[in-house]
Amino acid sequence: MRTRAISVWSALGGLILLLLLVLAPTASARATGVPDVAAALKQGPVYVDPGAADQLSTADATALAQKIKDADKPLFVAVLPANAQFPPENLLRNVRTQTGITGLYAIRLGDGFDAGADRAVMSSAAVDNLVTSVRQPGVDAATELNNFVDQALPTLRGSAPASWGTAADDSGVPVAGLVVLGGVVVAGGAGAYAVVRRNRLRKEAEERAALDRLRVVVDEDITAFGEELERLDFHPAEAGADDAMRGDYERALDSYDTAKSRMGAVTRPHEVRAVTQALEDGRFSLAVLAARREHRPLPERRPPCFFDPRHGPSAQDRTWTPAGGAPREVPVCAADAARLDDGQDPQARTVDTDGGRRPYWEAGPAYGPWAGGYFGGGLLPGLLVGTMLGSMLSTPAYASEYGGGDFQDFQGGDFSGADFNPGDFGGSDFGGGGGFDGGGGFDGGGGF
Repeated sequence: MRTRAISVWSALGGLILLLLLVLAPTASARATGVPDVAAALKQGPVYVDPGAADQLSTADATALAQKIKDADKPLFVAVLPANAQFPPENLLRNVRTQTGITGLYAIRLGDGFDAGADRAVMSSAAVDNLVTSVRQPGVDAATELNNFVDQALPTLRGSAPASWGTAADDSGVPVAGLVVLGGVVVAGGAGAYAVVRRNRLRKEAEERAALDRLRVVVDEDITAFGEELERLDFHPAEAGADDAMRGDYERALDSYDTAKSRMGAVTRPHEVRAVTQALEDGRFSLAVLAARREHRPLPERRPPCFFDPRHGPSAQDRTWTPAGGAPREVPVCAADAARLDDGQDPQARTVDTDGGRRPYWEAGPAYGPWAGGYFGGGLLPGLLVGTMLGSMLSTPAYASEYGGGDFQDFQGGDFSGADFNPGDFGGSDFGGGGGFDGGGGFDGGGGF
C-alpha cells in the first residue's frame, strides 16, 4: 500500500512538473535535441517539443499521456519538428538509446510518423502493421497518435517504467504556480488514495479467486505425475539399471518434489508457472527413462501435448482449428494424433469455468500461468491465438491482474541504457525518409 500511495503522489508530482515546464518562460527559447526528448520521456510517456507545439495541444498531450499511464504500458510518444535538431536517420534508435528504457517508441516528425519497439514488448511485424494502419496522408497529429496508442496498448507487453512521475529539480519555478498547483494536489489526493485502495482490494480478491481455481488444476497435475512415477515401477538397483537410467529417475523425482514445494509456497497466480514448468521437465525425464528401459531411441525434447499436458511430451504436430478460429500447428501426443487423423475430437483437458467444464483454452485468464509453464519459450502465442484464453492473455488487464509473462518472459519498462541489441529493436525507421514520404520502413523495413 505504501508503494502504491507513493506512486500516486509521484504521478501527481510528475503532472506538476509537466505544467511547470509549460509555464516556464524560457522553455520555448532553449535549443532542443534528442537528449531533451530522452530526458522528458524518462519522466512521462508523451513529449511535445516546443518547435512542434502547433502539432499537438497541451490538452491533447495530457490526455494521451494519461491514457498510456492508465494502461501501465511502456509506450513512449514524441512530437518533434522536422529540423536540423532531429535528423531522420536513426532517430528512433537514438531516442531509444538515450532514453534507455525498453518499450515501444512512436515519433511524429513534422508530418511523418514511425515507430519502433524492443521485440520483448512487441514484434517487428506488429509494429509495422500498426504504423501502416495509422499512417494516412493529411491526418492531424492528435488523431494519428491516438489511433496508434489505442491499437498498440491492448497487445503491448510489459509495464510502465518506475521513473515516470519522478519529481525533478523545482528550482526557478514561480511560487504562485506552486501554490495553485499544490491546492489541486491536496484536493485530489484523498480521491486518488481511495481509488488506489479500492483497486488494490479488487485485485487481491480476483487473484485469490484465480489462485483457488489454479490450485485445483495444478493439484490434479501433481497427483497424475505421482501416479506416473508409481506405474513406472523403477528401482535404481533393479537388473539392467545403469547410471543414465538412475539419473533420469532422480531428475523425475526432483521435479516432483520441486512442483509440490513450489505449489505449497504459491501466493499469487503467476507463480504457478514455475510449478507446471517443473512438471513438464519431470515428464520428459520419465519419457527418456522409459525409452532406455525398453531399448528404444531416446525421444527428442518437445513441448507437451497441447490438448492435455498430462499426456506427456508430444510425438508430432497436427493441424487443428479451434471453434471460430484459424488453423494452426499444435504439438500432440500419439493418441491424440490418431484421433485427429480419424476425424475424432482429441481428449482435451477441461477446467471449471462459470459456464461449466470447458477446454482450458476456452476458459478465463486464470489459467494463463498454468499454460505458460507448460508451453514457454515463445510457443504459447501461436498455439492460443484466436482462442478465448489467448485473447485475454494479450490484454493490458491480464498483465495487471495475473502477473503477465505468459506470452514472453519479460516485463517491459526496464532500464537498460544503451545496453540493448539494435537487432531486437524492430519496426520501421525514419532512415532514408521512409517514414515521411509514405514509403516503406526503416532502411527498407524489418528493424535495425
